[in-house]
Amino acid sequence: MKRKWLASPYIVWMLIFIVVPVFLVLFYSVAEQTEDGWSLTAEHFRRFVDPIYINVLVRSVVLALVSTVICLLLGYPMAAILASKEYARKKIMYMLIVMPMWMNFLLRTYAWMTLLERNGVINSILSLLRLPAIDILYTNKAVVLGMVYNFLPFMILPIYSVLSKIDDSVIEAAQDLGGNSITVFRRVVFPLSLPGVISGITMVFMPAVTTFVISRLLGGGQFMLIGNLIEQQFLSSGDWGFGSALSVIMMLLILGSMGIMSRYEQESGGGALW
Repeated sequence: MKRKWLASPYIVWMLIFIVVPVFLVLFYSVAEQTEDGWSLTAEHFRRFVDPIYINVLVRSVVLALVSTVICLLLGYPMAAILASKEYARKKIMYMLIVMPMWMNFLLRTYAWMTLLERNGVINSILSLLRLPAIDILYTNKAVVLGMVYNFLPFMILPIYSVLSKIDDSVIEAAQDLGGNSITVFRRVVFPLSLPGVISGITMVFMPAVTTFVISRLLGGGQFMLIGNLIEQQFLSSGDWGFGSALSVIMMLLILGSMGIMSRYEQESGGGALW
């Protein structure tokens, strides 16, 4: 009984900050205020079918997928280096990866604006080296760069956690059976690391597809992502119904993605050594 009382503050916290906000979002997404009071409606969801909003969602998903793939391609080798027993400076590398996360998310994004602007640090260095300047600020490339920079640690750390726990005897057994480095990685290391890969993909894709700060600052308002659209409905337009409907759609998209990844993880878990 005493242990149940210890959980009471967490239950109250979840009710206030999770259950109640989610209920309000669901309510406003299907409710419309009239002269006679509140009535149920599907108009907010019907508005989303407009090609303009569909294009915003598609652009958001595409940029999030590109960022996730780049994070995976960069994060897996880095996680493998950190998990390597031969690498002596892994603590320093680990700190370099984690330290940027200690800074405010907004400050990190503003820093990239300073680096990428026409007379910024990067172009100044390129000018000294007599190389052509780059002009990617306020483009899709800058948004993807900002996503990769901010979310890359969320790809590295789960993969590193799994790779560091792989028993060396499993790899040695594969090598004794005649497997070269590529074969050992393809048939042993990578299958065993799939839980970390799937966790990393989930942790990168979810915030990338809903971000609005990165696209607003590095995209310069040249185009809109789904996160910017939701923010606009709540803060500028005051259309809470449509904003809530968009939020519900994004929640369903994220939950569906998590379900697919979880199912894939369960299916691949039984046959790790294929």
